[in-house]
Amino acid sequence: MMMKVTKRCIWWVSAMVCASVLLSGCNSNTAEKPASGENVTIRLDQFSGNGESEEALKKMIAKFNEQHPDVTVELQSFGYDDYFTQLQSKVVGGSAADVFELNFENFVAYASEDVLLDVGGLMGDSSGFNQTALKAFQYKGKQLGIPNSFSNVVLIYNKDLFDKAGAAYPTDDWTWAEMLEAAKKVRALSQDTYGLYRPISFHEFYKGVKQNGGNLLSEDGKKFTVNLPQNVETLKIMSGWVKDSNIMPSDAQMGGMGDWDLFKSGRLGMIITGIWAFGDFADNCNFAWDVAMEPGNTTKATHFFSNAYVVNKETANPEAAAALAAFLSGSKEAAQIRVDSSWELPPVTYSDVLDFYLKVTPPENREAVFKSLDYLVTPPVVKQQSEMQEIITKHLNNAISGNVSAKDALDACQAELEQKINLE
Repeated sequence: MMMKVTKRCIWWVSAMVCASVLLSGCNSNTAEKPASGENVTIRLDQFSGNGESEEALKKMIAKFNEQHPDVTVELQSFGYDDYFTQLQSKVVGGSAADVFELNFENFVAYASEDVLLDVGGLMGDSSGFNQTALKAFQYKGKQLGIPNSFSNVVLIYNKDLFDKAGAAYPTDDWTWAEMLEAAKKVRALSQDTYGLYRPISFHEFYKGVKQNGGNLLSEDGKKFTVNLPQNVETLKIMSGWVKDSNIMPSDAQMGGMGDWDLFKSGRLGMIITGIWAFGDFADNCNFAWDVAMEPGNTTKATHFFSNAYVVNKETANPEAAAALAAFLSGSKEAAQIRVDSSWELPPVTYSDVLDFYLKVTPPENREAVFKSLDYLVTPPVVKQQSEMQEIITKHLNNAISGNVSAKDALDACQAELEQKINLE
């Protein structure tokens, strides 16, 4: 879900389902206009629109106000790291906004607590939305969220560094082996130049496990499988990028610099991150760069993230709140603004909007964004999502720091998850 790889939300697994979002035509999705009369004020809290993206969101709200002049929108934006802590406190204290944003992983927890309004009868004509996408934000037969965006992850590379290192540009056929060899060549250019940055986080480890034929949960979702042999191998390989080949900088070598800043400085050959980086990199990289599909090991896999707007069940203005959520999520006006600002992609498809998206450069190879949809995977989602992620992250860090072996770290992680996380 940072506006980087931490920004997390995912709707569905099937590539055919995801492709249908991109290929099926749809009409403008706006809720019925609230009854005219006295002005109403709708508070909107969100995390995905920050910086340049917040300006895009404000443009969407301005377009909404052209059609709904009786509704005043009070926008509050928060960083991802702080957002959910504050949201939880607001919900418990009865002060949550009328409309607020959730990623899919957190959606289940809030939906199960009965704090979200069923917007199925309030959002107007929903035929233009992909129906599978809408169903992903249903809980016990109720439409409790409206998907507002999607994004995925690609390999972004510095063409100038590749040229200096004499390395071939990435292709769709690359595996971790080819990525490692290219990264070594770039790393050899200088002491402070690195070949790759891919954070060893919960989400990147989950995806890495999938790229190596493993999984963190059994197929029926009733048992953790964190310490499978292929998962141990995955952790060994990923941690080896830092500890062995050092193609990826350690935290100490980063010296407090962020991964995006390292790439923009021209000292990083490849970064695996979300397509929401395109706008920033286009404005702030003074070198040639492009994108490719992300390599896997035994198979390809990449993230598919989605956020949704939900309506507070306690809102005093449910019609206006639903109208705002539906407009920001599915109207053609909002979709065009989202694409113009390189802020992910809308969850509905207009052929002219997507044609424009593909023509915007850099990067040249925006087609990789859509090719990647054939390899989408979702992380495990449980009611104790935050606690599960914290446990896994703790044990990953133990392995990365060298305190324990990859196998011992994942064995301990498996045992702690079985003890503390209820999968029923």
